[in-house]
Order: sequence, then structure tokens, then C-alpha cells
Amino acid sequence: MTADELRQEIEQTRQRLGETVDELAAKADVKARARAKVAEVSGQVRESQIVRHYWPVAVAAGVLAAGAVVIWQWRKQV
Repeated sequence: MTADELRQEIEQTRQRLGETVDELAAKADVKARARAKVAEVSGQVRESQIVRHYWPVAVAAGVLAAGAVVIWQWRKQV
């Protein structure tokens, strides 16, 4: 193995080691992971609140649409 190949291998090893250290630091950062989980859960809660709030409107719109079709068909026959 030449000196240049050895230097190149050392540099690659340093890069991999740096990436590994960064990954371990991210896993050890409990505060950041907790913030990310809170953001995720709060987004899910907001979505569920929107669905819970607007589902009656969607049902009413469906009933009105169905009623309009029934009336339209009834008038078409008369």
C-alpha cells in the first residue's frame, strides 16, 4: 500500500467516524428528539380537531346533494 493510498484510507475513515459521531450526538440529544416528537403529535392533534370540527358540514353537504338529486329525478318524472 502506497503512502497516498494510506492517506486516502485514513481520510475516508475520518469521514465515516465523523458521520458516526454526528449520528450518535443526534441520538443523544434528548431535548431535540422530544421537541420533534411534540411537534409531530401536536400536528396530529390539530388534524384530528379539524376533522372533528368539519365532519358535520361534510355530512350536511352530502345530504343536501343527495336530496337535490332525488328532487331533480322526481321533477324529471313528473
